[in-house]
Amino acid sequence: MAALRMTISCVILLQVLSCLLSSFAPTNVQGLKVGFYDKACPKAELIVKKFVFEAMKKDPTLGAPLLRLFFHDCFVRGCEGSVLLELKNKKDEKNAMPNLSLRGFEIIDNAKAALEKECPGIVSCSDVLAIVARDAMVALNGPSWEVETGRRDGLVTNMYEALSNLPSPLSNISSLITRFHSKGLDKKDLVVLSGKGHCPQIRNRLYNFTGKGDSDPNLDTKYAAKLRNKCKPTDNTMALEMDPGSFKTFDVSYFKRVSQRRGLFQSDAALLDNQETKSYLLKQMNSDGSTFFKDFGVSMVKMGRIGVLTGKVGQVRKKCRMVN
Repeated sequence: MAALRMTISCVILLQVLSCLLSSFAPTNVQGLKVGFYDKACPKAELIVKKFVFEAMKKDPTLGAPLLRLFFHDCFVRGCEGSVLLELKNKKDEKNAMPNLSLRGFEIIDNAKAALEKECPGIVSCSDVLAIVARDAMVALNGPSWEVETGRRDGLVTNMYEALSNLPSPLSNISSLITRFHSKGLDKKDLVVLSGKGHCPQIRNRLYNFTGKGDSDPNLDTKYAAKLRNKCKPTDNTMALEMDPGSFKTFDVSYFKRVSQRRGLFQSDAALLDNQETKSYLLKQMNSDGSTFFKDFGVSMVKMGRIGVLTGKVGQVRKKCRMVN
């Protein structure tokens, strides 16, 4: 399902977001709390906000990618910053196929560098990711929520774990529900956190859905034609908007598009295959998203608790791209 979903060209339900059970299980949240840095680094969240808002002012399309960074981090090893690490052999999460289109890493680096000057060795990279995701949404006039902090950074990154843990855009509803449930997330979280992509992720849906050169019959024919015009059979780079025309805003038009069979991924269309996910989706569409902002904040807090490292486990990296 590509990742979060936000109609910001790709997400919230658009370019919104494992820890493999046990060491990655969505349990232990002891040590997380709102205001964790109030005494040790009181300006921490203000410093991060400054870098996010400056970057978003220059490029509003960064909102979805920044949200997606947090989602892709939390679903692999938990919310412990492994998506930021780089290995010399390139076998890191960054180089896994689902993560090749991730961007916004420099904003994390810049915010972290400023935090190291303000209060060295105090604020973790994983907490920076969590704060950045919230501030990116606020910069788009989207929802805000209180971010729990106190995470520590992990020491491991593995390309193959990203491949096996991130929800696939080809997933059916049963697979999606199971994957989200393994992270401590329910069906409402699934709908709230669903979405963006690139041409390779939907090529099969457009050109060879059943192996006979056909397209997915669950995809609106006019929308499919537009996508084929953008995505040629050999195109590996074109980025696609979940909600064309609204990539600089945070809204609920995604729900309408899915109900019209214009969801970008098979995993979007799958939301209509379960009564509970379909009911929530249609409720938000018909009520103009009256509870979506609140629900989104709740789901983000829940996701931010997946597989966290706290206390003396892990470390606070000095630079987010490498272990100390």
